[in-house]
This record gives sequence, structure tokens and C-alpha cells, in this order.
Amino acid sequence: MVAELIQSDYPGRWWRMSPDGRFECRLCPRFCKLNDGQRGFCFVRQRLGDRMVLTTYGRSSGFCVDPIEKKPLNHFLPGTSVLSFGTAGCNLGCRFCQNWDISKAREWDKLADAASPEQIALAAERLGCRSVAFTYNDPVIFAEYAIDVADACRERGIKAVAVTAGYITDDARPEFYRHMDAANVDLKAFTDAFYHRLCFAQLQPVLDTLKYLRLETKVWFEVTTLLISGENDSDTELHTAAEWFAENLGPDVPWHFTAFHPDFKMLDKPHTPPATLIRAREIARSNGLHYVYTGNVHDREGGSTWCPSCGNLLIERDWYELGQWNIANGQCRFCDYEIAGVFEEQRGNWSARRLPVRLAIA
Repeated sequence: MVAELIQSDYPGRWWRMSPDGRFECRLCPRFCKLNDGQRGFCFVRQRLGDRMVLTTYGRSSGFCVDPIEKKPLNHFLPGTSVLSFGTAGCNLGCRFCQNWDISKAREWDKLADAASPEQIALAAERLGCRSVAFTYNDPVIFAEYAIDVADACRERGIKAVAVTAGYITDDARPEFYRHMDAANVDLKAFTDAFYHRLCFAQLQPVLDTLKYLRLETKVWFEVTTLLISGENDSDTELHTAAEWFAENLGPDVPWHFTAFHPDFKMLDKPHTPPATLIRAREIARSNGLHYVYTGNVHDREGGSTWCPSCGNLLIERDWYELGQWNIANGQCRFCDYEIAGVFEEQRGNWSARRLPVRLAIA
């Protein structure tokens, strides 16, 4: 089937003509300048004559029903299922990419499924999913498709979730997030040197996205940092990041510290020790953050939600399995403290299941 797929010529947005006659893409901070036929760094946005096109509109690397906690989102409809999908390509070049077979794919070798926005919304409804997640690769690069899917889902009461590195311009950011209900943003490190050397990107646009989400939108968002030994896990960097986090995002935005495993072009680094995640969590909490989590490890304490006021266990988690549930009307059952997030009276019961699905069209 892959060989039969035809490249999309869906009109791309967020570009302008440069004085030298090239198209300047204004979607992400790379500002790629393209002659006729050229593609951007992301590989999926291409100039064709006097048009910019999104070559992967309507195409996916596959669909899967996941627990929402896998995104990870711990304070957004806990226990519910989410229909997840991505496309191909990425606008970052992370040497440690954990989804490199998708994000670094040259399109058609990985785009094995296809569906219109309406088909995706109907499939999510049929499968009982409360939300749809744009994930595996970054939805910023297929923003037109993600926005259309989000709109189709909203018509059926299904939420839209962006799992993203937050690498987007001031031009495109408002439009993109106006259609999203929730997001998880990767804060890959807190130094420009890390972003430049290991991601071929810059830190500041990511910080701008985080501040925009906090100050200018009602999007529920959480932050994830993949800790890599010797690269972004020093006490100094973690304290600096936590101080910025507390000052700019406040104490109630959840922060996930997740474990690295050797992959792609970073095979010389070890798996992140659980002790590193625990230390990072303690540093963030010491700076006043209320909801700090460890991920990619079995850690009941670090994976669970605790009341910032009375200290009691609110949502028990081990990996993606939920146990005790002590939230009522969005508040702690023990002291009535209001817990930040999007909660329903009853938790979902999807658990840790992963269900691949096909949405292929003729």
C-alpha cells in the first residue's frame, strides 16, 4: 500500500516571498528559504512553483489507542483513552530522538495509513476515545492537518492534544494553539548549547511557547524533560530551570522528568538511573512546584499525584496503571484543595492498553 500513496499538494500556510525570490517558511523558527521544488528542514513542506504545499496532509505513520498518561498528561482526563497518530518528518534534529524511525523518515516509507479529519473524528468516537493526540513526530510541521482534525473532533465533543517540542514562530503560534485543548511540550534542556549541539535548534522559542500557553491561552499543558546523563541533568541546570519554571509558569503546571534510553545517534550514553529522576523531582519540588513526576520507570511515588496542601495521595500510578482515586469535583477528597487540571468525577478505565488500529481509505 505504501507504494500507492500519492504526495499531498494541500496548500501550506505561514510563508512569504523573500526579496531574493525564495519562499520563506514562517511556521517554525528555522525560517527555511526555498527555491522551486525545494523542501524545508522538516522535509514535508515544499515549494511547488508559486505555492507552498504540505506533502503529508491526510497521511499517517499509523494510528494507536493509548492511555492519556502516555503522552504524558497526568492532569487531563486521567485514565481515558486517546487516539494517537503522527505523520513523517520533524523540524528538530535531535540526536537522541526516541521516535527517529518516524521523525526522520523520508515520507512514504513510513506513511502506511491515511484518513481525512472527519474519518479520524468518527474513528475516535467509535473507539470511545475522549481525545485525539498528534504525536510521534511534531504536529507543528503538519499544522494545517492537525488544525482540521482538531476542528472535526470538537464537533463531536472530542478533545485535541498536541505533543510537541514547542518550536513554532510568533506568526503561527496563536492559530495553532487556538484549536488545541491540551498539550505536552518538550523542554529538552535549559541551555542553548544543548539545543544547538544536540537538536540543531534554539531554546528561546520553546520558552516563548511555554509562556504563551501559560499567559495567553486556556490550553491545559504539561512539560516533559528527557534527562540524559552528563548532558542536561546537573544540579545547577535543574535548579536554574526550576526557578524559571516557577517564576514564569507558576507552581501548578506539571513537569515530567523521563528516563532516556540509547537510541538513534546517541548510543554511547547509558540509560538514565532512577536516582537521577528522583533527584530532579526533588529539586523541582524544592523550588515550589506542586506536580512533578518521574516517567519511563516504575516509581509509585514519583508517578503519583499528591495533594500540595495536605500531602495525601490523590491519584496513584505505577507506569500507566491507575490505582487509588481521591479527587472529587476537581478537589482533594481529604482537604478540599483545588487540584489544577481537567478532571471528571470518575476516572477513565482504559489502563495501560495499547491498541493499534487501521483507518486506511481506498
